[in-house]
Amino acid sequence: MNKKGFTLIELLVVIAIIGLLSTLAVVALGSAREKARDSKRLSDLKQMQTALELYYTDVGSYPTAAAGVVLGVEANDTVCLDQDGDFEDRAACAADAYMALVPADPGSTSYTYTSAAGATYAVVATLEGTMSSLGPGNVTLSPSGIQ
Repeated sequence: MNKKGFTLIELLVVIAIIGLLSTLAVVALGSAREKARDSKRLSDLKQMQTALELYYTDVGSYPTAAAGVVLGVEANDTVCLDQDGDFEDRAACAADAYMALVPADPGSTSYTYTSAAGATYAVVATLEGTMSSLGPGNVTLSPSGIQ
């Protein structure tokens, strides 16, 4: 007999192989997304450091915020670093602001800024994985860099 087609066993083997390959692809993409979010966090911190150092050069101190200020959130009016050192909403932000759009965390955490007397500052972010020498968990941006 000359029957053309696939047997049930052959179809099940092909389906199992496709399922295994798709599972591996999903796991690999999840890891890549985590690394992409962490890379964005570190890039955001570097941008904030540049803006804060420009502010310090002009004013002689950093913007003060004794209590932690959550950055980049429209509801908190912290999306702009203006000339007067306040984190403000976009409507109140001047055209010559130090940072016209303060970035928000790309994940489910947030960036928190503190500076008690304006002599130094700390911006805290949370990494999901390991990036260069930084491990997962909280990292702090200060005038000396990211630690």
